Amino acid sequence: MSTAKFIDLQINGYFGIDFNQDNISGEDLNSACVALERDGVEQVLVTVITDDIAKMASRIGRLVDLRKENPSIARLIAGVHVEGPFISTEAGYVGAHPVEAAKQANWREMDTLLAAGDGLVRIVTLAPEQDPEQLVTRRLVDQGIVVSAGHTNASLNDLDAAIDAGLSMFTHLGNGCPRMMDRHDNIIQRVLSRSEHLQIGLIADGAHVPFFALKNYLDIIGIDRAFVVSDAISAAGCGPGVYPLGDQEVTVGTDGVPRAEDDSHLVGSATTMQKMAENLSCRLGLTATEVRRLTYTNPLKQMGGCEKIISLRMNAPLKNGGHQATTT
Repeated sequence: MSTAKFIDLQINGYFGIDFNQDNISGEDLNSACVALERDGVEQVLVTVITDDIAKMASRIGRLVDLRKENPSIARLIAGVHVEGPFISTEAGYVGAHPVEAAKQANWREMDTLLAAGDGLVRIVTLAPEQDPEQLVTRRLVDQGIVVSAGHTNASLNDLDAAIDAGLSMFTHLGNGCPRMMDRHDNIIQRVLSRSEHLQIGLIADGAHVPFFALKNYLDIIGIDRAFVVSDAISAAGCGPGVYPLGDQEVTVGTDGVPRAEDDSHLVGSATTMQKMAENLSCRLGLTATEVRRLTYTNPLKQMGGCEKIISLRMNAPLKNGGHQATTT
């Protein structure tokens, strides 16, 4: 078992188990949690990605119900990260999310997803340009939920308005964008120019962002305002093969990287947090303290700090900004 400990704020599946399956079993979810703990992961936010609202709500509700039934699952799963469906519909920016389900934000549908989460939705990733009046962003922030920009081609004005409304995070910088963009005025440069206002997520597998670029990003952002996520799909901890992600199938090649069939984009990661921590140390030359900040301390802060995590582990109800979190 790993001696290092990790907090993962974005994980779609693990060890052959897809968290976006409609009828995931308690046995399968528990198996994934056991594998995560074995690999040093202390807590996660299970991530439900863009789909029909009813499907997303059903999947969120299923995960929440299974968590209530099993203390071991409740110990590992601290909450839910809702990634979409209020993201860009533009090619490249939509990434691996089904474009037909991506849409402009509205509170009625957002509230449906929150109700399914029964107080456990911790992060919502949306595109600021899909919430042009920042109505959904403001209401989420008012309820103590972290709003993260992602799968977006937001302008600087869009970003600034969203930050003013409470946007505080960016989801996997350098991903969820086309391979070909303006060489200067692009979403990566815009976000870096506002990095003093945001906590910025990064995938440290070397495929989503080359290590030299990852080092550049960290030098600009600073260790204290960055964190690493796995963005793992069910292939993580396995090997080459075909794996599910919601209603799609993803092929992982011998290089361990999940790619779309036409190789137009990556589809999550198959890399464990253990390996990402090793990459940060060996490929980027970060110190053990810096690696811990990126993979444990900083993401823990984004879930509300040690007191909230302790409360979650004890299955005690808590309030976060007036939003009741039921953990029984």
